[in-house]
Amino acid sequence: MKTLTVNIVTPDGPVYDSEVDMIIAKTASGEIGILPGHIPMVAPLVIGAVKLKKDGKTEYAAVNGGFVEVRPEKVTILAQSSEVATTIDLTRAKEAMKRAEERLQSKQDSTDFTRAELALKRAMNRINVYEGNI
Repeated sequence: MKTLTVNIVTPDGPVYDSEVDMIIAKTASGEIGILPGHIPMVAPLVIGAVKLKKDGKTEYAAVNGGFVEVRPEKVTILAQSSEVATTIDLTRAKEAMKRAEERLQSKQDSTDFTRAELALKRAMNRINVYEGNI
């Protein structure tokens, strides 16, 4: 069976590099499935999980925005930040979620609600990927 080379890269360096059978990612226009031989394209990603199907198993990576570049035999994900499920620090993610919720519930005029909402989405995404609630 044909496979795709997948690279997930962040400003901090590479996060994932492997051969997979299929990728499912959340783009700004909806979920996309990518198989070997897919037409070339580039799409913006939203905060969400990337599913990496390989040998009948599925691995997950939390991706926080960025772009996916698809070529027939290679997919590159350039993400603002990303973590593979096995490397997520669940305690840290839950603390980040709690801080974001507290900021959103505060009635202070100085609170940047858009930034707090994004922090909450990122934390919830990391928790869901870690726990497999995709």
